[in-house]
Amino acid sequence: MMSDKTILVIGTYDTKDDELGFLSDVIRNQGGNVVTMDVSVLGDPSKPTDYSKHDVAGEGGSTIQAAIDSGDENHAMQIMAKGASLLAARLHSEGVFDGTIILGGTMGTDLALDVASALPLGVPKYIVSTVSFSPIIPAERLAADTQMILWAGGLYGLNSVCKASLSQAAGAVLGAARAVQKPDPSKPVIGMMSLGTSALKYVIPLKPALEARGFEVAVFHATGMGGRAFESLAGQGAFACVLDFCTQELGNHVNGSNISAGADRLTNAGLNGTPQIVAPGCYDLVDVVGWKPLDAKWKAHVKHEHNRLLTSIVLEPAETKLVAQAHAKQLATAKGPVAMILPQDGLGEWDREGAELHNPDGLAAFLAELENTLPDTVQAYRIPCHINDSAFADKALEIFDAWCADGTVKF
Repeated sequence: MMSDKTILVIGTYDTKDDELGFLSDVIRNQGGNVVTMDVSVLGDPSKPTDYSKHDVAGEGGSTIQAAIDSGDENHAMQIMAKGASLLAARLHSEGVFDGTIILGGTMGTDLALDVASALPLGVPKYIVSTVSFSPIIPAERLAADTQMILWAGGLYGLNSVCKASLSQAAGAVLGAARAVQKPDPSKPVIGMMSLGTSALKYVIPLKPALEARGFEVAVFHATGMGGRAFESLAGQGAFACVLDFCTQELGNHVNGSNISAGADRLTNAGLNGTPQIVAPGCYDLVDVVGWKPLDAKWKAHVKHEHNRLLTSIVLEPAETKLVAQAHAKQLATAKGPVAMILPQDGLGEWDREGAELHNPDGLAAFLAELENTLPDTVQAYRIPCHINDSAFADKALEIFDAWCADGTVKF
């Protein structure tokens, strides 16, 4: 079989030589090429790797001796994580490899998360870890398209159990490198935030309308991880414009929910100067993990059990003011143009008059506080409709078309 794609295999070759060699053999046996990177500190591999531990430390401006002399395993591994991330990013930019697979326990996983974050969207990134899917891995450290596989039974040496995990991972990263369709940099992309159409329906008219104008539309699911991916890409300048019409994750964060997109939600597009059209869709819902006991502070609130994974809490009027203030604070950091559309008849399908989560007092308090606190740099448009009415989509397109016409949104 002809070798068509090259996979960068990363790990501590002093302690996991056999396992990393097995991964490499599976990739080669499937017709792929392998380049190897050693991120060990103390020991040495059984045979030289393509990029040695000295290469890795040096890329980060340090040395292996400095890592050893630190006398601290955490500090030493951070030296290697920095070097591995910089080296992997450079090698990929030079066309050396097409995808990467990184093997580790907690130390290796810590490093692997940094390496994956250093590589652009569309580069296959597989982390094979003894702590995959563990709560010790914070969501904010996961790159938008990181894949993780649990390294079962692999703590000390090869066996049939861990070979099952390792061989699947090797096949997965090679298959991904062969199959991936990377983003097309020649076509401008609109980043949009939303929930499912049972709650927010504007995507139905807006997506085809924007595509007809020559733009690609990427819609992100506002359930924490979707917002993190959106913010990461916005910070990289991936979008010609953002239509951030579901900012509900910001309310999650303000209210301490762990279904959060992080403290930087609603900032990265603005800090990057990307034009933003914003609407606070589902502003009054705080999502919590449905299978965990409900926090005492929510017991008296109206709630909606969306499924076994997710429960939505409806904020009371005084609480919506805090969410409004958070919107104003985040948008005040924007260096690019910001328009904010404020539909006065509701910001989620369940909030319509007569619907189960209708919250007129909360909406009135939120809109009033938002209009009082928004910075002058934000152009606000209060419109007499619901966010799911056609008038909302029409207003968004009106602003977008004007920005296209005056060059604010660039093709």
